[in-house]
Amino acid sequence: MPTARTGPSFLWLLAGGVPVVVVLAVLPPFIGVYQTQQLTYGLAFAIAALGFNLLLGYTGLLSFGHSAYFGAGAYAVAFIIQRLHVHSLELCILGAMLGAMLVSALFGYACVRHTRIFFGILTLALSQVLYSLALKFFWVTGGTDGLRASWNGLTLLGGLIDFKGSGAYRRFVVSYYYYVLGLFVVAVLIMWVIVHSPFGKALQAIRDNETRAGFVGIRVRRYRWIAFIISGLFTGLAGALWVPLNGLTTPEVLYWPFSGEIVFMTVLGGFRTFFGPIIGAVTFNYLKVYAVASSQYWQLVLGTVLVVLVMLLPAGIVGTLGQLANKLRPKQLQQG
Repeated sequence: MPTARTGPSFLWLLAGGVPVVVVLAVLPPFIGVYQTQQLTYGLAFAIAALGFNLLLGYTGLLSFGHSAYFGAGAYAVAFIIQRLHVHSLELCILGAMLGAMLVSALFGYACVRHTRIFFGILTLALSQVLYSLALKFFWVTGGTDGLRASWNGLTLLGGLIDFKGSGAYRRFVVSYYYYVLGLFVVAVLIMWVIVHSPFGKALQAIRDNETRAGFVGIRVRRYRWIAFIISGLFTGLAGALWVPLNGLTTPEVLYWPFSGEIVFMTVLGGFRTFFGPIIGAVTFNYLKVYAVASSQYWQLVLGTVLVVLVMLLPAGIVGTLGQLANKLRPKQLQQG
């Protein structure tokens, strides 16, 4: 598998990232409630794609079962809100991440013993076990009706922010956008540190040549397992952040097509780059929303658009832009 780019220094990340975060922070007053809501969805999916890419881009493992960890986080938050009547979103997220960690640790322990297609099929099979359980244990999960997670009673930042009175929904959407944006920034920084740490370099060594990595003393299965758990945690966090905005979680988020969407977000943006999955997730969310709104045959429309994009941009959006920049750079230097 091709080498994932480790990218520039941490200072470059801050220099390039701070202006982007500032732009995102000032957008809500100009784009309205609906677009703010869609951008929040995009940021949540970006966290999921970022976690997934730790396996695909940096460890060389293609999982078809990441809907399991997204769904575990989503169901945990919905269950805590509806059944335990907890209203602090921080406590809900903590419970969701614990649930996602348990599921990913259990599934990962079985999956990392295999590679290539065997790994992918096993992750798919295990995720569908979770999907089946969500349907069968309907008295716990709500079955096909799912579990509601109303935003009305939620509080943010330990109860400092609540949503009561007139204009509550608008205040919720805007406040929640900034909340998700803050967690997104933290997630990006943590993942950047992980992939550029000795642990991240070891994962890339395993991806490039598992045998040689073992010879130099890297405990391949243990490193893969840890990467699997971290990936599951990020995806579970995304699921936890998705639920309050959606208001409902159903077994559909555990079904295999949703795993395919996470894969496609990452590939669309460019899994060989650090920022590719982020761009791919936001882009995919908007493509899907407008495809659904444009036609009753939205799946055909969306599929056609995505196939065209993949054919035109085989390295992904960010990867292709990087290639173009590399081709243009020598010309600019010559002109200078």
